[in-house]
Amino acid sequence: MQRFCAALACLSLAVLGVAAVDPAAFKAATDLYQQRKPLEAQKAFEALAQADGKNAEVQFYLGRLALQRDDADQAVTLLEKAVALAPAESRYFLRLGDAYGSAAQKTGLFSKMGLAGKCRTAYEKAVELDPKSIDAHFSLLGFYQQAPGIVGGGMDKAYAEAREIKKLDAGRGRMAVAGLYVTEKKYTEAFGEFDEVLVQKPDDYAALFQSGRLAAITGERLDRGLAALRQCLTQTPPEGQPGHAAAHWRMGNILEKQGDKPGARAAYEASLKVDPKFPQAIDALKKL
Repeated sequence: MQRFCAALACLSLAVLGVAAVDPAAFKAATDLYQQRKPLEAQKAFEALAQADGKNAEVQFYLGRLALQRDDADQAVTLLEKAVALAPAESRYFLRLGDAYGSAAQKTGLFSKMGLAGKCRTAYEKAVELDPKSIDAHFSLLGFYQQAPGIVGGGMDKAYAEAREIKKLDAGRGRMAVAGLYVTEKKYTEAFGEFDEVLVQKPDDYAALFQSGRLAAITGERLDRGLAALRQCLTQTPPEGQPGHAAAHWRMGNILEKQGDKPGARAAYEASLKVDPKFPQAIDALKKL
């Protein structure tokens, strides 16, 4: 059975168009990555890369680790290599788009425009290769939302991506549409989208947090926003969502708007108990 599993792991890598690596060593490296041990994962993947420099999956993980440590140039190099080795893998193009986007933030105007174009092309390729990838659609939506028209951005394109997401997952699609409404300061419509999500799933963490965040920003529906954020504190934040430190901070924002300075102070202090270095709570306490 062990031999069969090892052979299956090698076959899975071969399907991606990469040379085989030792399955046990590869699994150990990915386990370290999933356990959020970047230094140990880096060493493990570097050892795999030395043994086989043409393994696309290894290059992909090294690229993701470079992104995590904010080394955009290295991430671009590694992920371009992964794409060259396995040009039909949507995930690789998605992270390559992230790398181009990160690199664009650190360069001059003309280079920025070129990298922005590459970012858009990578995200579009990721969607083309896997039209059902919600993550790829979200990344493309984010690009269209933020980028100027000269490099292919536009809110009309962003809304089109949100509609595609809605077809794949109604709840996440509504969250996408709500985010675009917030950008355009269509707050009533945004609250409406969050409400629809919560009708279907009353404990949806993202919808609860964003509803509270929007209340804190706009000063509207403050009591409902406060209740939503308190409900967030009863849950474990899903990966990729703002944590409890952010929820306490937004509660403090709302309490300030309601004129409850002692309550706001307590909320900001609670935020710092969760994360002593949370900058927004530190700044809020200084200003209170």
